Amino acid sequence: MQNLNHLDVKGKRVLVRVDYNVPVKDGVVQDDTRVTASLPTLRALQAAGARNIILMSHFGRPKNGPEDKYSLKPVAPVLEQALGQPVKFIGGTADSDETLAAVQALPEGAVALLENVRFSAGEEKNDAGLNEKFARLGDAFVLDAFGSAHRAHSSVSGVAGKLPHAAGTLLQTEVDALGKLLDGAERPYVVIIGGAKVSDKLLVIENLLPTVDRMLIGGGMAYTFVKAQGGKIGKSIHEDDFLDKARELLGKYGDKIVLPTDTLAGDAFSADANTRVVPTSDIPDDWEGMDIGPASQAAFTAALKGARTVFWNGPMGVFEFEKFASGTNAIAKAVADLGPDTYSVIGGGDSVSAINRSGQADRVSHISTGGGASLELLEGKALPGVEAMK
Repeated sequence: MQNLNHLDVKGKRVLVRVDYNVPVKDGVVQDDTRVTASLPTLRALQAAGARNIILMSHFGRPKNGPEDKYSLKPVAPVLEQALGQPVKFIGGTADSDETLAAVQALPEGAVALLENVRFSAGEEKNDAGLNEKFARLGDAFVLDAFGSAHRAHSSVSGVAGKLPHAAGTLLQTEVDALGKLLDGAERPYVVIIGGAKVSDKLLVIENLLPTVDRMLIGGGMAYTFVKAQGGKIGKSIHEDDFLDKARELLGKYGDKIVLPTDTLAGDAFSADANTRVVPTSDIPDDWEGMDIGPASQAAFTAALKGARTVFWNGPMGVFEFEKFASGTNAIAKAVADLGPDTYSVIGGGDSVSAINRSGQADRVSHISTGGGASLELLEGKALPGVEAMK
C-alpha cells in the first residue's frame, strides 16, 4: 500500500476517512477508543504541513437520509479534547454545496468533521456521482478506517480513485499486524476461536487450519462440533446446517482442533441462572452451555504454552454475565501471560471488549479495531479499501 510517506500534503486540504462509529448514549460518547486511534495519522498530516484536515466517517445505520440520532455532532467535542485544538463540525450532508463552501472557507490549519457519510444517498452503493462530490472536498485522500476497509463504499474506495491517496497510520498498522498471521507466522502458532456461530467464522477457520499448530474452539460454536461428534448438548446454541462441515473439519484436522471437555451450564439464559459443571458431551436436556468449564480452561491454557504466535477472536462463553465470564477471562490472562516473546493479536468485537474488561489489554501485541474487516482479511479476501490504496 501507499502510505503517508508517499503522499505530498503540504499546503493541501486532506480528506481523511476515519472510523468514528463510536457508542453514544443520550448524546454523549461512551468510548473514545476509535477517536484516539486516529490521532497518529492526524498529527502526521499536520506535521507534514497539510492546510486543512477534513474528516469523514459513518455512524450507525440510518435508513432514509439524515436522522438526528445518527449525527456525528457529539464526536466533535471528544475529538477537540483528544487533539487539543478546535474542531469545526459541518452539518448537512457531506456531498452538499453548502458543505463544500464551508470546507473552502476553513482558515489554514483548521480541522473539520463532516456529517455522517451515510446521510448521503449512494454512499453504500459506491455511486460514481457521489465519489465526484466527495472528491471536491480535498486535494488528497487518506483512508484510516480499517473497520470499514472491507466495504466498497464511496467514502472508502470510491473517492480514492479521484484523488492522490494513501493509507493512514492506523490502516497500515492493522494490515501489517494481521498480515503476520497469514504469511510466515512464527510457530508454534495457536488460534483461539469463540463466539456464537460457526457460520460467522467458518471461512476464517478453514483458511487458518492448514497453517496453525492448534485451534482452540470455545463459545457457542463449540457445541456444533460436539454435536457433530455425537455428543448431547442439551439446549445449547448450535447450527444443525453446519454439522456436516464440522464433521469434515474434524476428520481432516482432528489432530489440531481442541474442543472443551467440560462446560459451565445454566438452567436458563440469564445472569442469575442456576449453574453446574458438566461434560460438554453430556449436557442435560433442559440445560445449556454458557461457558467453558474449569478443566477446559486449564487445557486451553496448557495448549497455549510455548506458542510464538497467537490469534484470538471470540469469547469462550456469555461473558456479559459475570457468572459466565470465567472462561473468557482465563483465556485473556493466558494469552497475556505468554509475554513479549509471543506475537499475540486480539481480533475485533467481543474479544476486544473481553481483553479490555480483563485488564490485560496492555500485555498483548496488537488489538485490532476492525471486526468484520479483520475476519475478511484472515479469510484471505481482498479488502476494497486496502486494494484502493495500492
